Amino acid sequence: MTPWNSGTWLNPPVAAEVDDDDLLVTAAAGSDFWQETSYGFRRDSGHALLAPFTSESAVEVSFLVDYPNLYDQAGLLVRLDESTWVKAGVEVSDGTPQLAAVVTRGQSDWSMAPVPEWLGRNVTIRASWSSGALTLRARSDPAAAWRMMRLAPFALSDAVSAGPYLCAPERAGLTVRFTGWRSDVADGALHL
Repeated sequence: MTPWNSGTWLNPPVAAEVDDDDLLVTAAAGSDFWQETSYGFRRDSGHALLAPFTSESAVEVSFLVDYPNLYDQAGLLVRLDESTWVKAGVEVSDGTPQLAAVVTRGQSDWSMAPVPEWLGRNVTIRASWSSGALTLRARSDPAAAWRMMRLAPFALSDAVSAGPYLCAPERAGLTVRFTGWRSDVADGALHL
C-alpha cells in the first residue's frame, strides 16, 4: 500500500483528511482536467495526489463511487505535464455512473461506458505502463476479473507521476473516499 503522505498535491483540494486508512477528499467547485476538444476550454484545476511513476510498473487507486451529480468524477491520473496526461475512473454523465477515460496529448478525448451497478461500490482503477503504452483496467470487486478500459500510447519520460484524482466541474461539496493506492509490477500481457 502506498502511504497517503507519500504524494504531493497538484492543486490542493478544499479538504483532505485520513479517516482510519482511507483518504477523504473534498473538491473545489469548477475543478476539472480538460484541454479544448468540443467545449473549447482549457482546465488544469482538478485535484490529484501524485507520486513518481516509472515505465514497466503499475499503479492502482481504489475509491467509493458515492456521488450523484453531473460530471462528478474520481479515479487515477497519470501525468507528464498540463498537455500530456490520462485520467481514468468513474464519472457521472447522462444520469448514471460511467467508466470513463480521457487521454490528452495537447487535446483531450473522452470514452465512457455505463456502470450503474457500480454506484455505492468500491472500484479499483489500474494503469500498467509498459512498452510505451498505458493499459487501463477497472473492477468493482477484488475477486472479479479486470475489465479492459483503454490502451493508449504514453511517451517514456522520467518526469511522469500518478495517483488518485477527483474533479467537481459543476458544483461545490463533492467528497470522495479513497480506500487504497498501490504500486505493482507492470502487467505481463495485454490480455490477462
